[in-house]
Amino acid sequence: MGDTKGKRGRKPKNPNPTETLESPSSNSALDDVFSVSNVEIIPSAATATTSTSSAAATTSARPRGRPRKLPKLPENPEPLPPQPTPAILSPGRRVPTGNAIGVGAGGGVGGESGGHSVGVRLVPAMDAVVKVFCVHTEPNFSLPWQRKRQYSSSSSGFVIGGRRVLTNAHSVEHYTQVKVKKRGSDTKYLATVLAIGTECDIAMLTVNDDEFWEGVSPVEFGELPALQDAVTVVGYPIGGDTISVTSGVVSRIEILSYVHGSTELLGLQIDAAINSGNSGGPAFNDKGNCVGIAFQSLKHEDVENIGYVIPTPVIQHFIQDYEKNEAYTGFPILGVEWQKMENPDLRAAMGMKIDQKGVRIRRVDPTAPESGVLKSSDIILSFDGVDIANDGTVPFRHGERIGFSYLVSQKYAGDSSAIKVLRNSEILNFNIKLASHRRLIPAHNKGRPPSYYIIAGFVFTTVSVPYLRSEYGKDYEYEAPVKLLDKLLHSMPQSPDEQLVVVSQVLVADTNIGYEDIVNTQVLAFNGKPVKNLKSLAEMVENCEDEFLKFDLEYEQMVVLRTKTAKAATPDILAMHCIPSAMSEDLKA
Repeated sequence: MGDTKGKRGRKPKNPNPTETLESPSSNSALDDVFSVSNVEIIPSAATATTSTSSAAATTSARPRGRPRKLPKLPENPEPLPPQPTPAILSPGRRVPTGNAIGVGAGGGVGGESGGHSVGVRLVPAMDAVVKVFCVHTEPNFSLPWQRKRQYSSSSSGFVIGGRRVLTNAHSVEHYTQVKVKKRGSDTKYLATVLAIGTECDIAMLTVNDDEFWEGVSPVEFGELPALQDAVTVVGYPIGGDTISVTSGVVSRIEILSYVHGSTELLGLQIDAAINSGNSGGPAFNDKGNCVGIAFQSLKHEDVENIGYVIPTPVIQHFIQDYEKNEAYTGFPILGVEWQKMENPDLRAAMGMKIDQKGVRIRRVDPTAPESGVLKSSDIILSFDGVDIANDGTVPFRHGERIGFSYLVSQKYAGDSSAIKVLRNSEILNFNIKLASHRRLIPAHNKGRPPSYYIIAGFVFTTVSVPYLRSEYGKDYEYEAPVKLLDKLLHSMPQSPDEQLVVVSQVLVADTNIGYEDIVNTQVLAFNGKPVKNLKSLAEMVENCEDEFLKFDLEYEQMVVLRTKTAKAATPDILAMHCIPSAMSEDLKA
């Protein structure tokens, strides 16, 4: 009876400790070494003692057999050594020795928490990742003589060669002060901004304090990754002060829309989580080389974990541009608008042969250098010897195609390129000079304060995307007047210095009675002369000796002021609204 009762009852809850190591609780433990929740932790000595006691209880409950002799544990047990089995990033891909990311038994990544490592070692390049602190003071575009209240932000960055640090341009936009802090350090070092690339959303910093550079090795750049290659994003997202690591794979490579710069450049789409604060952090491949900079993510209710990375070709272009010109000059662009030629009837009407492919030029930017050689309805057949397909793509890599604007973005401002066009069934070859693109309504003021001019309470300023965002909020594309949106999307400048000048608001005074409701209306002419830009308008008004000031506005509106009365009333209006000057400093110059 005693033996029978001994065999009944529940089995021990704790399994054999050897089974815990040999049979992971999840298959994903080997698929993603960078995920802390998916890594099997080697038990510490205390855990091993508990598991052994449970095993002993199981052994004593056996009805037959000689009991096993348990080994005697030392009073101060040594930590168990790491397992020799290499971790696997993805099927068939192993982590090279010395370049994997270590996970502590306490749940920390890269040694942030104490504990025993899991057979993988720390990435040396992680020590080159820094936290960037910035104090921003943005201009008030609605009240251009003021600035908004300053605010602080934190982001990520990393050290490259030449005692420089890379981060995102939007991380230091309108900066007043920038500081950086190394991993594991409690000291913030003042940084100097060397260059800000608005179009590519990259900024370059440096630190004059020699102490900052002690013990820091710059990251090495790797090649453009392929689809399904593993990437690891390292940075300092909001929610903690220590370094954070997220991992994923490259899911798409294409021409992306860069939100900050309102441009289209090569980009990587990854499925690793990119949160606020990750901006400017590096993305490493499985060899520990940097393959990109995290800069934006897709926030939508129907998608999850879609992040975007600036790839190494764009980063190298920014660095080489700065080294070549000692300043950032920007990415060149082909100053044309083009149309796809996928319709066979359209190709036949344009005189294209069956074996010819290309895209049709709709309009040419009058301020672009290529406006002297290219014309509307020209068919672009190739760029720098690379044939362009009817949908505007060119061969990229094996099994991949990409928009031909990628070829243009590889060039630098001032470079020449060979372009082949079809005009009236005749093939022509041109050698054009590339330049950076300028819009009638710019996407950025590139750190400069907005311009303004005030006469008799009328506030004149120029239209830009930050101005529209200040006036109509983040949904300005739906809230702004149709006339301004049409010019934002479709208008091209007719001269390099052309600006869109508007009456921003009217500061009410006795002089301007009846004009109070005029808001954000374009100024077309002054005293019969076209308004080219704000500086020319200010000069014409200041030098006007006519009896009246006549402003022709959009929608056939007209504003007429007596010259002497308007100029005499301006100082009192400025004093009433605490405005320091009737015009911005750039107009005075």
